[in-house]
Amino acid sequence: MRGLAITALGAFLIDQISKWAILYVLELPAIGFYPVYPPLLQFSMAWNYGINFGLFAQDSDVTRWVLVGLSCAVSAFVAGWAHRHQVGLWARLCAGLLIGGALGNALDRVIHGAVVDFLNMSCCGINNPYAFNVADIFIFAGAIGLAFFGEQKKDG
Repeated sequence: MRGLAITALGAFLIDQISKWAILYVLELPAIGFYPVYPPLLQFSMAWNYGINFGLFAQDSDVTRWVLVGLSCAVSAFVAGWAHRHQVGLWARLCAGLLIGGALGNALDRVIHGAVVDFLNMSCCGINNPYAFNVADIFIFAGAIGLAFFGEQKKDG
């Protein structure tokens, strides 16, 4: 299970360092927008009080703490599942990505009251109005990876 813990910690740290750089080095909240490689990649400041695409974003303390609790519960469930089923290396790595990302977004909610979203990608004449963050990438990659590798037997 060491691979899961190391991956979760790495994903968590990469996410938090990226958010720290956006907030305190680039100071994106003050400038709002930074063109990195338009339109493919832009930094666009967004505070997400809800879940994906801002769903359930009532900006209330109840929603905030329910989502923190949900992130922690999902993380605990995935860690417990991986441990109980003695999943293989790839599944442990994917579980670690999901857990690290979920805990990164949970910490944002605790510290800032909302998730720090800043990545915006558009392409081919389609203007994407939504922003996301590195934790979201880890959560998505981890979930997809678990769908593919979750039933794998322990390989070391």
